[in-house]
Amino acid sequence: MSDPAVVLDDLRSESEEVDRMVDGLSGAGWAAPTPAEGWTVAHQIAHLAWTDRAALLAATDPGAFAAETEKALAAPGTFVDEGAEEGAALPPDELLARWRAGREQLQRALREAPPGARFPWYGPPMSAISMGTARLMETWAHGQDVADALGLVREPTDRLRHVAWIGVRARDYAYLVRGITAPAEPFRVELVAPDGREWVYGPPDAAQRISGIALDFCLLVTQRVHRDDTGLRTEGADAERWLSIAQAFAGPAGPGRPAESSGPGRPAESPGPGRPAEGAAR
Repeated sequence: MSDPAVVLDDLRSESEEVDRMVDGLSGAGWAAPTPAEGWTVAHQIAHLAWTDRAALLAATDPGAFAAETEKALAAPGTFVDEGAEEGAALPPDELLARWRAGREQLQRALREAPPGARFPWYGPPMSAISMGTARLMETWAHGQDVADALGLVREPTDRLRHVAWIGVRARDYAYLVRGITAPAEPFRVELVAPDGREWVYGPPDAAQRISGIALDFCLLVTQRVHRDDTGLRTEGADAERWLSIAQAFAGPAGPGRPAESSGPGRPAESPGPGRPAEGAAR
Protein backbone atom coordinates (compact mmCIF):
# COMPACT_ATOMS: atom_id res chain seq x y z
CA MET A 1 0.00 0.00 0.00
CA SER A 2 1.57 3.27 -1.15
CA ASP A 3 -1.18 5.84 -0.53
CA PRO A 4 -1.15 7.32 2.99
CA ALA A 5 -4.70 8.60 2.51
CA VAL A 6 -6.07 5.04 2.43
CA VAL A 7 -4.48 4.17 5.77
CA LEU A 8 -5.41 7.50 7.31
CA ASP A 9 -9.03 7.20 6.18
CA ASP A 10 -9.17 3.80 7.85
CA LEU A 11 -7.49 5.18 10.98
CA ARG A 12 -10.16 7.87 11.18
CA SER A 13 -12.92 5.26 10.81
CA GLU A 14 -11.35 3.04 13.47
CA SER A 15 -11.04 5.98 15.87
CA GLU A 16 -14.64 6.98 15.26
CA GLU A 17 -15.81 3.46 16.08
CA VAL A 18 -14.01 3.54 19.43
CA ASP A 19 -15.29 7.08 19.99
CA ARG A 20 -18.88 5.88 19.61
CA MET A 21 -18.29 3.28 22.33
CA VAL A 22 -17.36 5.93 24.90
CA ASP A 23 -19.39 8.95 23.77
CA GLY A 24 -22.11 9.54 26.35
CA LEU A 25 -20.74 7.03 28.86
CA SER A 26 -21.64 7.57 32.49
CA GLY A 27 -18.95 8.12 35.07
CA ALA A 28 -19.26 4.46 36.01
CA GLY A 29 -18.64 3.50 32.39
CA TRP A 30 -15.46 5.53 32.20
CA ALA A 31 -14.31 3.95 35.46
CA ALA A 32 -15.06 0.40 34.30
CA PRO A 33 -12.00 -1.89 34.58
CA THR A 34 -10.58 -3.18 31.32
CA PRO A 35 -8.53 -6.34 30.66
CA ALA A 36 -5.34 -4.33 31.26
CA GLU A 37 -4.71 -4.66 34.98
CA GLY A 38 -5.22 -1.35 36.77
CA TRP A 39 -6.54 0.39 33.67
CA THR A 40 -10.07 1.70 33.28
CA VAL A 41 -11.81 2.76 30.09
CA ALA A 42 -10.53 6.27 30.83
CA HIS A 43 -6.95 4.97 30.93
CA GLN A 44 -7.37 3.33 27.54
CA ILE A 45 -8.63 6.53 25.89
CA ALA A 46 -6.01 8.59 27.73
CA HIS A 47 -3.30 6.31 26.36
CA LEU A 48 -4.56 6.74 22.80
CA ALA A 49 -4.59 10.52 23.27
CA TRP A 50 -1.10 10.43 24.79
CA THR A 51 0.36 8.36 21.96
CA ASP A 52 -1.34 10.50 19.31
CA ARG A 53 0.34 13.52 20.89
CA ALA A 54 3.72 11.76 20.78
CA ALA A 55 3.18 10.88 17.11
CA LEU A 56 2.19 14.48 16.37
CA LEU A 57 5.41 15.74 17.96
CA ALA A 58 7.41 13.23 15.93
CA ALA A 59 5.78 14.46 12.74
CA THR A 60 5.95 18.20 13.45
CA ASP A 61 8.62 18.89 16.08
CA PRO A 62 11.42 16.30 16.18
CA GLY A 63 13.28 18.28 18.83
CA ALA A 64 10.34 18.19 21.22
CA PHE A 65 9.87 14.51 20.46
CA ALA A 66 13.53 13.86 21.30
CA ALA A 67 12.95 15.47 24.68
CA GLU A 68 9.99 13.15 25.26
CA THR A 69 12.15 10.20 24.29
CA GLU A 70 14.68 11.20 26.94
CA LYS A 71 11.90 11.13 29.53
CA ALA A 72 10.92 7.66 28.34
CA LEU A 73 14.49 6.41 28.62
CA ALA A 74 14.74 7.80 32.14
CA ALA A 75 11.66 5.85 33.27
CA PRO A 76 11.19 2.95 30.85
CA GLY A 77 8.97 0.95 33.17
CA THR A 78 6.57 3.73 34.15
CA PHE A 79 6.38 6.49 31.54
CA VAL A 80 3.50 4.92 29.60
CA ASP A 81 1.44 4.29 32.71
CA GLU A 82 2.15 7.80 33.98
CA GLY A 83 0.87 9.30 30.74
CA ALA A 84 -2.32 7.25 30.93
CA GLU A 85 -2.80 8.07 34.61
CA GLU A 86 -2.53 11.78 33.96
CA GLY A 87 -5.12 11.70 31.20
CA ALA A 88 -7.48 9.38 33.08
CA ALA A 89 -7.63 11.91 35.93
CA LEU A 90 -9.29 14.46 33.63
CA PRO A 91 -13.07 14.89 33.50
CA PRO A 92 -14.35 12.47 30.83
CA ASP A 93 -15.65 15.23 28.56
CA GLU A 94 -12.28 16.97 28.64
CA LEU A 95 -10.40 13.73 28.01
CA LEU A 96 -12.60 12.84 25.05
CA ALA A 97 -12.25 16.34 23.60
CA ARG A 98 -8.47 16.11 23.98
CA TRP A 99 -8.35 12.78 22.14
CA ARG A 100 -10.59 14.05 19.34
CA ALA A 101 -8.54 17.21 18.82
CA GLY A 102 -5.22 15.40 18.96
CA ARG A 103 -6.09 12.68 16.51
CA GLU A 104 -7.35 15.23 13.98
CA GLN A 105 -4.14 17.24 14.34
CA LEU A 106 -2.18 14.06 13.68
CA GLN A 107 -4.35 13.32 10.65
CA ARG A 108 -3.53 16.72 9.16
CA ALA A 109 0.18 16.41 9.89
CA LEU A 110 0.49 12.99 8.28
CA ARG A 111 -1.63 13.95 5.25
CA GLU A 112 0.49 17.06 4.68
CA ALA A 113 3.83 15.29 5.12
CA PRO A 114 6.01 15.45 2.00
CA PRO A 115 6.45 12.20 0.07
CA GLY A 116 9.27 10.12 1.46
CA ALA A 117 9.30 11.89 4.83
CA ARG A 118 10.29 9.76 7.81
CA PHE A 119 9.63 10.58 11.43
CA PRO A 120 11.56 9.61 14.55
CA TRP A 121 9.93 7.10 16.87
CA TYR A 122 10.67 4.91 19.86
CA GLY A 123 11.86 2.29 17.39
CA PRO A 124 13.03 2.79 13.79
CA PRO A 125 11.91 5.99 11.97
CA MET A 126 8.55 5.66 10.27
CA SER A 127 6.89 7.00 7.16
CA ALA A 128 3.42 8.55 7.18
CA ILE A 129 1.97 5.20 6.10
CA SER A 130 3.76 3.22 8.79
CA MET A 131 2.85 5.79 11.45
CA GLY A 132 -0.80 5.68 10.39
CA THR A 133 -0.77 1.88 10.35
CA ALA A 134 0.74 1.71 13.83
CA ARG A 135 -1.82 4.18 15.17
CA LEU A 136 -4.65 2.17 13.60
CA MET A 137 -3.39 -1.07 15.12
CA GLU A 138 -3.09 0.46 18.55
CA THR A 139 -6.51 2.11 18.29
CA TRP A 140 -8.05 -1.21 17.31
CA ALA A 141 -6.27 -3.13 20.09
CA HIS A 142 -7.12 -0.67 22.86
CA GLY A 143 -10.61 -0.38 21.42
CA GLN A 144 -10.92 -4.13 21.98
CA ASP A 145 -10.06 -3.58 25.65
CA VAL A 146 -12.76 -0.91 25.85
CA ALA A 147 -15.30 -3.17 24.17
CA ASP A 148 -14.47 -6.01 26.54
CA ALA A 149 -14.88 -3.71 29.55
CA LEU A 150 -18.28 -2.53 28.35
CA GLY A 151 -19.52 -5.96 27.27
CA LEU A 152 -19.65 -5.00 23.59
CA VAL A 153 -18.96 -7.27 20.63
CA ARG A 154 -17.48 -5.45 17.65
CA GLU A 155 -18.12 -6.44 14.07
CA PRO A 156 -14.77 -7.13 12.38
CA THR A 157 -14.08 -4.93 9.36
CA ASP A 158 -11.75 -4.82 6.39
CA ARG A 159 -9.55 -2.47 8.45
CA LEU A 160 -8.11 -5.56 10.07
CA ARG A 161 -5.91 -5.96 7.00
CA HIS A 162 -3.62 -3.27 8.40
CA VAL A 163 -3.33 -5.07 11.74
CA ALA A 164 -2.67 -8.39 10.01
CA TRP A 165 -0.04 -6.84 7.74
CA ILE A 166 1.91 -5.27 10.57
CA GLY A 167 1.61 -8.49 12.58
CA VAL A 168 3.23 -10.45 9.76
CA ARG A 169 5.90 -7.82 9.24
CA ALA A 170 6.80 -7.81 12.93
CA ARG A 171 7.48 -11.57 12.99
CA ASP A 172 11.24 -11.28 13.47
CA TYR A 173 10.85 -8.57 16.12
CA ALA A 174 9.08 -11.06 18.40
CA TYR A 175 12.18 -13.25 18.28
CA LEU A 176 14.57 -10.32 18.64
CA VAL A 177 13.11 -9.00 21.90
CA ARG A 178 13.36 -12.50 23.38
CA GLY A 179 16.97 -12.96 22.31
CA ILE A 180 16.05 -15.74 19.89
CA THR A 181 17.35 -16.08 16.35
CA ALA A 182 14.44 -15.81 13.92
CA PRO A 183 14.00 -18.50 11.28
CA ALA A 184 15.72 -17.58 8.03
CA GLU A 185 12.97 -18.79 5.73
CA PRO A 186 9.76 -16.83 5.14
CA PHE A 187 6.44 -18.17 6.41
CA ARG A 188 3.15 -18.44 4.54
CA VAL A 189 0.17 -16.80 6.25
CA GLU A 190 -3.33 -17.33 4.83
CA LEU A 191 -6.15 -15.49 6.57
CA VAL A 192 -9.88 -15.36 5.92
CA ALA A 193 -11.01 -11.73 5.89
CA PRO A 194 -14.31 -10.58 7.42
CA ASP A 195 -15.91 -10.49 3.95
CA GLY A 196 -14.73 -14.00 3.11
CA ARG A 197 -11.82 -13.04 0.91
CA GLU A 198 -8.35 -14.40 1.60
CA TRP A 199 -5.38 -12.30 2.69
CA VAL A 200 -2.11 -14.06 1.94
CA TYR A 201 1.48 -13.25 2.86
CA GLY A 202 4.68 -15.09 2.01
CA PRO A 203 5.58 -17.58 -0.74
CA PRO A 204 3.03 -20.28 -1.60
CA ASP A 205 5.61 -23.05 -1.26
CA ALA A 206 6.79 -22.12 2.26
CA ALA A 207 7.11 -25.10 4.58
CA GLN A 208 6.05 -23.11 7.66
CA ARG A 209 2.39 -22.10 7.36
CA ILE A 210 -0.34 -20.37 9.37
CA SER A 211 -3.99 -20.24 8.37
CA GLY A 212 -7.28 -19.24 9.91
CA ILE A 213 -9.61 -16.33 10.59
CA ALA A 214 -8.04 -12.87 10.30
CA LEU A 215 -9.70 -11.72 13.54
CA ASP A 216 -8.03 -14.52 15.48
CA PHE A 217 -4.63 -13.63 14.05
CA CYS A 218 -5.06 -9.93 14.82
CA LEU A 219 -6.17 -10.61 18.40
CA LEU A 220 -3.18 -12.89 18.87
CA VAL A 221 -0.47 -10.59 17.48
CA THR A 222 -1.79 -7.69 19.59
CA GLN A 223 -1.83 -10.10 22.56
CA ARG A 224 -5.54 -9.70 23.21
CA VAL A 225 -6.13 -13.45 23.24
CA HIS A 226 -4.26 -16.63 24.14
CA ARG A 227 -3.05 -18.90 21.36
CA ASP A 228 -5.28 -21.73 22.61
CA ASP A 229 -8.37 -19.54 22.25
CA THR A 230 -7.89 -19.11 18.51
CA GLY A 231 -8.74 -21.40 15.65
CA LEU A 232 -5.45 -20.73 13.89
CA ARG A 233 -3.83 -23.75 12.25
CA THR A 234 -0.11 -24.27 11.68
CA GLU A 235 2.15 -26.51 9.66
CA GLY A 236 5.69 -26.72 11.00
CA ALA A 237 7.22 -26.36 14.44
CA ASP A 238 8.62 -22.89 13.70
CA ALA A 239 5.20 -21.57 12.71
CA GLU A 240 3.68 -22.83 15.95
CA ARG A 241 6.50 -21.37 18.00
CA TRP A 242 6.02 -17.97 16.37
CA LEU A 243 2.36 -17.93 17.32
CA SER A 244 3.34 -18.61 20.92
CA ILE A 245 5.45 -15.41 21.05
CA ALA A 246 3.93 -13.19 18.37
CA GLN A 247 3.65 -9.47 19.11
CA ALA A 248 3.01 -6.65 16.70
CA PHE A 249 3.97 -3.86 19.11
CA ALA A 250 7.32 -2.42 20.08
CA GLY A 251 8.71 -2.79 23.54
CA PRO A 252 9.61 -5.67 25.84
CA ALA A 253 8.32 -9.16 25.17
CA GLY A 254 4.79 -9.49 26.48
CA PRO A 255 3.86 -12.71 28.29
CA GLY A 256 0.51 -12.82 26.51
CA ARG A 257 -2.82 -13.67 28.09
CA PRO A 258 -3.91 -16.79 29.90
CA ALA A 259 -6.21 -19.21 28.12
CA GLU A 260 -9.88 -18.33 28.50
CA SER A 261 -12.75 -20.73 28.01
CA SER A 262 -14.82 -17.76 26.82
CA GLY A 263 -12.81 -17.63 23.60
CA PRO A 264 -11.35 -14.83 21.45
CA GLY A 265 -12.09 -11.22 22.22
CA ARG A 266 -13.35 -11.80 25.76
CA PRO A 267 -11.92 -10.10 28.85
CA ALA A 268 -8.62 -11.54 30.06
CA GLU A 269 -5.62 -10.38 32.00
CA SER A 270 -3.50 -7.98 29.99
CA PRO A 271 0.13 -8.74 29.18
CA GLY A 272 0.88 -5.26 30.47
CA PRO A 273 -1.00 -2.07 29.73
CA GLY A 274 -0.11 0.66 27.37
CA ARG A 275 2.84 -0.49 25.35
CA PRO A 276 3.00 1.55 22.13
CA ALA A 277 1.67 -0.77 19.46
CA GLU A 278 4.05 -0.21 16.64
CA GLY A 279 5.32 -2.58 14.01
CA ALA A 280 7.59 -2.93 11.06
CA ALA A 281 8.00 0.28 9.09
CA ARG A 282 6.57 0.72 5.64
